[in-house]
Amino acid sequence: MTTVNIHEAKTHLSRLLERVAVGDEIVIAKSGKPIAKLVPYREAMRGPRVPDTEKGKIWISEDFNEFTPDLEKDFEGDDDLWKSS
Repeated sequence: MTTVNIHEAKTHLSRLLERVAVGDEIVIAKSGKPIAKLVPYREAMRGPRVPDTEKGKIWISEDFNEFTPDLEKDFEGDDDLWKSS
């Protein structure tokens, strides 16, 4: 990974983009501190969503929606915050 300052990046943008196109990554810095990174653009490799592909991999506990007094204590506070004006 190469680091260049802003002036060099502005002056040689075409050259830097050619390098990025073949896989290099370029960090652009201001006063020696990185502020941006030029990386190759890659198309997302996602296809259409298919229903039920995660079926059987996820479960929800039977007591997921049950009220617990301990949870209520975590949310105690100024009730006025929850009242609509």
